[in-house]
Amino acid sequence: MYKLIPALLLILTACSTPQDAPDAPVNVLLLYTDDQRFNTIGALGNDEIRTPNMDALVQRGTAFTHAHTMGGQHGALCAPSRAMLMTGRPLFRLDGTGDNIPPEHVMMPETYAEAGYVTFGTGKWHNDRASFARAFQTGDNIFMGGMHWPTEGGHEAPLLHEFDSTGAYPNTDRRNVEGYSSALYADAAIDFLAEAREMDQPFFAYVSFTSPHDPRTPPEPYAGWYSPDSVSLPPNYLPEHPFDNGELQVRDEMLREFPRTETMVREELALYYGMISELDAEIGRIIAALEENGQLDNTLIVLAGDNGLAVGGHGLLGKQNLYEHSMRVPLIIAGPGIPANERRSQLVYVFDIFPTISEYLNISLPATVEGESLMPMVENPELSGRQAAFFAYRDFQRGVRTADGWKHIQYHVDGIHTEQLFDLNADPDETMDIAADSSHAAKLSELRTLLTEQSAEWSDPLDLTAPGWGR
Repeated sequence: MYKLIPALLLILTACSTPQDAPDAPVNVLLLYTDDQRFNTIGALGNDEIRTPNMDALVQRGTAFTHAHTMGGQHGALCAPSRAMLMTGRPLFRLDGTGDNIPPEHVMMPETYAEAGYVTFGTGKWHNDRASFARAFQTGDNIFMGGMHWPTEGGHEAPLLHEFDSTGAYPNTDRRNVEGYSSALYADAAIDFLAEAREMDQPFFAYVSFTSPHDPRTPPEPYAGWYSPDSVSLPPNYLPEHPFDNGELQVRDEMLREFPRTETMVREELALYYGMISELDAEIGRIIAALEENGQLDNTLIVLAGDNGLAVGGHGLLGKQNLYEHSMRVPLIIAGPGIPANERRSQLVYVFDIFPTISEYLNISLPATVEGESLMPMVENPELSGRQAAFFAYRDFQRGVRTADGWKHIQYHVDGIHTEQLFDLNADPDETMDIAADSSHAAKLSELRTLLTEQSAEWSDPLDLTAPGWGR
């Protein structure tokens, strides 16, 4: 399968000239990755990682370099992220924590099925099983859960479901399937694409990877692609987080020892990069199958991540924090009519993907969708987009960043209130907290007010004007 990579690069390069969207219905391939932070794609600035197929998508399409998730109300941020993706709704206007998607929150695949699309799903579904049954008409190698626990087969033999037309998906029907998770999901997608070639309907195919989520066990040859000595420490590496952020003992943080040594962080990054390169190869297989089937020129491809990951940044390993490495994700849109090899730096959310694809397909949105289509910014890079992005984690972390590059985070942990202020233009890696610098007192006050306003605007159940929050 690795021999397909050079051919794919030629395919995507050859298709990189923008063209008018075809009159015929366009297929949709939505690729969603797990714990992939924004700065893990070679073409978007990481010269240490090998991602030739994601690079080719960047060259073929438009990349939104400041896409974000909004956060979560428990440690598994991927569950609300996937609910936001599927419903186009923000964090605090999901159902509860976002683990379940109620019938009144109409999902992307439901909308497209009603418009005549065949909907297919493979890979991770970290929401309730009834919502998967509503969403997809077919699928295979379906994972109902959050991660591939080593005690249940890990990535190497994950517990998967076949498509269940009843929609029940009982645990007793799971079986361990030999093969690496990413390859199994790609296999299912490739088989579906071959079947779709004979259909007289367009398709919506959702391929939801569980990589590069831990356990960080890349298969060969990727396990040996990156030596710990060859990867750089994150610019914001710290042995320990400078204060208690409320989640220093969460599962993600307990995967390795404290303090975080340079050797340990390099080891984790080498494995993380190996998993991303393996994931990249499987994405290449899927897109090569599109081309072989004659479907590539008539398919919109969207690649996005559910949330990021620290992997040594700020003394952290996990995603249960509001720093850029955890809230910011990749987002690439490529297909007929999409400008090639372009970047957009506006602030956007993962729940903007649903309205974006819908506008591209000219399909009406259900009234429950609250995201904003990115198509106007795809077509006109001068549009300003959102002026602020709001972030939340559980009931003790809140943050906001502005379009002009300021970031403010507040913590309220065990009665202790902590604030941070970062100038992302001068300090994109959030290494210099300037909240205590009196020369920035006016900016800090401005961001405190903005955070409170954003919290209210997005229906945050916390009152940030209450004692203990703000100043």
